Amino acid sequence: MPSQRSISEAEKLAEAKLGGIPVRREQMAAVANIYRAASAVRQHLENSVLRGSDLTWTAFVVLWVVWVWGESETRHVAEEAGISKGTLTGVARTLVSRGLLRRAGHPTDGRLVLLALTDEGEDFMREVFPAFNDEEAFVTSRLSDDECSGLADGLRKVVLQVEESGEERRQSLLNGEAPTPRRSGRRPTS
Repeated sequence: MPSQRSISEAEKLAEAKLGGIPVRREQMAAVANIYRAASAVRQHLENSVLRGSDLTWTAFVVLWVVWVWGESETRHVAEEAGISKGTLTGVARTLVSRGLLRRAGHPTDGRLVLLALTDEGEDFMREVFPAFNDEEAFVTSRLSDDECSGLADGLRKVVLQVEESGEERRQSLLNGEAPTPRRSGRRPTS
């Protein structure tokens, strides 16, 4: 389902709103469109191939991470999937109950938990991933192979910038102070 406003309309509205405020417009457009593209792709994949498999995006990403990396500690799976360990706990519980994932204690450190795909999970990913990849091809079909490669390279550079320099930048912006705890956006009740 297309959005009510096109990307170019949104960019024009932002430009009008910003007026004379000195901002880096090309960088603003790049980041805004990274977000919009990620949201559009995620929504499309959840409503097409993943819906038929009764999976959320997050559940698929967890399966993908464990499929690619093999048996892994939960903290590494959460980090690679870009989710909190608390979120991973719930997702893993669901995937275990579906027989796609198994949990096991770490052989040398009882505090750690390992996740691995079951045989059924391996079969599931071999079946579902080609359909997922067909949709990846669909959402990028307006790009040539060279444009896809260039886009992937550019996005890798964005990720590397954040991974390699983000913490130092955050510390600088916070003047060395600890960040305030994240909030849900709700106001405390009195």
